[in-house]
Amino acid sequence: MEVTDEVNRLVTAISSRALFDLDESNHVFETQGLDAYRKYQIEREDVPLEPGDAFMLVKKLLRINELLGAPDRVEVILLSRNTADTGLRIFNSIEHFGLNITRAAFCGGESPYRYVRAFGCDLFLSTDASDVKHALEHQVAAATILPCARDLANPSEQLRIAFDGDAVLFSDESERVYQEQGLEEFSRRERDAAREPLSGGPFRPFLATLHAIQREFPLEDCPIRTALVTARSAPAHERVVRTLRAWDIRLDESLFLGGLDKGEFLRAFGADVFFDDQARYCSAASEHVATGHVPHGVTNA
Repeated sequence: MEVTDEVNRLVTAISSRALFDLDESNHVFETQGLDAYRKYQIEREDVPLEPGDAFMLVKKLLRINELLGAPDRVEVILLSRNTADTGLRIFNSIEHFGLNITRAAFCGGESPYRYVRAFGCDLFLSTDASDVKHALEHQVAAATILPCARDLANPSEQLRIAFDGDAVLFSDESERVYQEQGLEEFSRRERDAAREPLSGGPFRPFLATLHAIQREFPLEDCPIRTALVTARSAPAHERVVRTLRAWDIRLDESLFLGGLDKGEFLRAFGADVFFDDQARYCSAASEHVATGHVPHGVTNA
């Protein structure tokens, strides 16, 4: 299938530590210094790294190209604080696992976030919270990937992504009311504003691009499935439904949990990744699925 619409391209940047397990290598760097780290990586550059917390997400993203017959509809770009010299092991590991990743930036110890916009990325995933925060400040959807058990990965080939609502898909305007004035005032305002669409949050453009790709597949045979997993409940649900309708974006599943713990629901959904703005929810969710903390909005001020 030929690419006809540039808007439908999905570009994701990922840090080397989110893609591969570099904990042991990083321990060498932190305890023995840069020279020892460089020697360690060069001596092992033909030994493939183990998959990291976002590995399965990347693998499933790249599979979409095969299904569409379009080699560049979905692109993954590697961003790393390594030099190209120490990063050779990372590229060798990419080749070992058959990942179609050809573009990279090796920044020699400096933060790579500044290249996120230059590459035209829709999403940036990293284990470095400061890099993620900088990317969000430059209007790019970004999340800090938290450690999780690798055996939690969804074994199916379908890519499943779950999102929190306020301060992730939507702005934090409603969350501010809840934090500052409590649940009763939040519920009253949401009921009164039910027909007023919420403003978009940092992940709205990413979701829109993801949805545009979903539309290229039959509904019953789509390799991407999305879910909203929110602490909202009735009557605050109506504004969310009408907002997504106004955006002309479909979410396959919507869970309005009314404050229930999200972890078990995310595991039941089979999420490959879940994005939430609140650190405590992310910590709990990471016990069940791969999780990305979005340091955006009033709860992260």
